[in-house]
Amino acid sequence: MLKFTVHGHPKGKGRARFVSTPRGGRAFTPAETVAYERMIAWLAKQAGAQPVEGPLRMRLAVYMQIPQSATKKRRAEMLAGVDMPTKKPDLSNVLKAVEDGLNGIAYKDDAQIVSLIVDKFWSDEPRVEIEISPVMATTASSAGSPQNRAAQAA
Repeated sequence: MLKFTVHGHPKGKGRARFVSTPRGGRAFTPAETVAYERMIAWLAKQAGAQPVEGPLRMRLAVYMQIPQSATKKRRAEMLAGVDMPTKKPDLSNVLKAVEDGLNGIAYKDDAQIVSLIVDKFWSDEPRVEIEISPVMATTASSAGSPQNRAAQAA
């Protein structure tokens, strides 16, 4: 199991930019995205990551900074999970930045991720907590599998 935290404001994967060239054009990833993905890779290596094979489960807990303008009442609701963050960055874009940052570092390819849990919360300490673990063969036959859900519904 690999577990580590990326401290600081969560960042989403930036959209590729296109530059025209005499031969048509080329795409490039924004520098801010590249830097964030490199930081994720470095932190994963520091936590002992090595590329593994096989199916993996990834859990992300994305903690967004509570705005300074929040009233005491709203702040309490945010910390209690009554008021959830619906602002940018989009959860899917944060996930993509993490997945791409860990390609070749924690796994050979992000296609190995077969189970995913991603949540977004408010916090006084913005960060992304990342946990990756292997999926055992028995997990696929657990109550959550499509076959077992169909059998339970029948």
